[in-house]
Amino acid sequence: MQAEIVTIGTELLLGEIVDTNSAWIAQRLTTIGMNLFYTVTVGDNLQRITDVLRASMGRSDVVITTGGLGPTVDDMTREAVAAAADRELVLDEELVQEIAAYFARRGYTMTDNNRRQAQLPAGATVIHNPVGTAPAFYVEQNDHVIICLPGVPHEMRYLMEHEVLPYLQQRFGLQGMIRIRILRTCGIGESAIDTRIGDLMEMSNPTVGTAAHPGQTDVRITAKAETEAEALTLIEPVERELRERLDGYVFGVDTETLADVVTTMLADAGLTLAVVETTTHGELSHQLSDGRSAAAAFAGGMTFTSAEGLARGLRLTPEAMGREYPSQAIADAAAQAARAAYGADLGLALVGPDDPARPDSPPVFYSLALADGVIQGESRQGRAGPSGMGWLVHLGLDMVRRQTMQDALPRA
Repeated sequence: MQAEIVTIGTELLLGEIVDTNSAWIAQRLTTIGMNLFYTVTVGDNLQRITDVLRASMGRSDVVITTGGLGPTVDDMTREAVAAAADRELVLDEELVQEIAAYFARRGYTMTDNNRRQAQLPAGATVIHNPVGTAPAFYVEQNDHVIICLPGVPHEMRYLMEHEVLPYLQQRFGLQGMIRIRILRTCGIGESAIDTRIGDLMEMSNPTVGTAAHPGQTDVRITAKAETEAEALTLIEPVERELRERLDGYVFGVDTETLADVVTTMLADAGLTLAVVETTTHGELSHQLSDGRSAAAAFAGGMTFTSAEGLARGLRLTPEAMGREYPSQAIADAAAQAARAAYGADLGLALVGPDDPARPDSPPVFYSLALADGVIQGESRQGRAGPSGMGWLVHLGLDMVRRQTMQDALPRA
């Protein structure tokens, strides 16, 4: 049994709106044990939508669409489904009254174009929408079903939870479920992980896959079983093997962030951390502020955009700044100054050039100040964009994580 998602809207293709619907639907389908093999996005063009739906219905048991159910001329999902299923569009008078009542309850009068929303492919089953004006529907065609939902996220989610998922379970007799465990890693790239676990990625149940993100790589274990307990039994030995092969690089699981883990480790140890950063524009402080135990562990952070600002803000002497900026010596001095400024147990400095992506740009320097000295991190060449910034931030956070794991750190 396999499903496919078709998101409809030119605004999605142009990048004006980010498609969050597909990810959410995909996650919910796993709870009823339905496989998702394809996700397609198509613009507001009747012929192209029709062609996509015909192809989707030919290869997938369940096709779920979002978008294109509004009252305007560019809302074409109803027409496309009718064409793909070789059916006529018919006006449902009861739906007209339902839509009119929705407007009346809110003090508005329904306009004529809203009548288009009550036109459905012949034989379609209405999915009543109490949280919006766009009626949803599904069409059963031979052994396939196409389910059409609004693109508005809160409407789509309500209908998925209350109508679609129960319908799919009953219609297809779904008893199983899919359970996913994600191991989050940092300090190691996706290609390096592949060389360590490539053979495990050839398994069929559970399956193992990777996904790269700025500064980290996720290793995903997916198991399908009749019950959650059975799925977890399948996952457990694979997770154990992965942890052994990726020893030291796994920092968390599932939705945990590196900042969650770092702040929790520090809070559990009764330690606080202060940071200073120049290249990452406050992203290091932002992530720490969002950490699960930030209130207990994150003392504060400072962001500077120039050597002059860093020197003034931290009251660094010319001797501490030296002749070259950035440098390891400046990072060491900045880490110690940040620690002292906030009265923290640890001070982390990430000091680099204003434009780290330039080929001739100097590297970014890391330093972690403790009560009894400074630990110098490996300097790294900067990278451009959000991905490069995430990479730099994660290196700094991972430096704190590894040091906290190794030692009982001295307090301020």
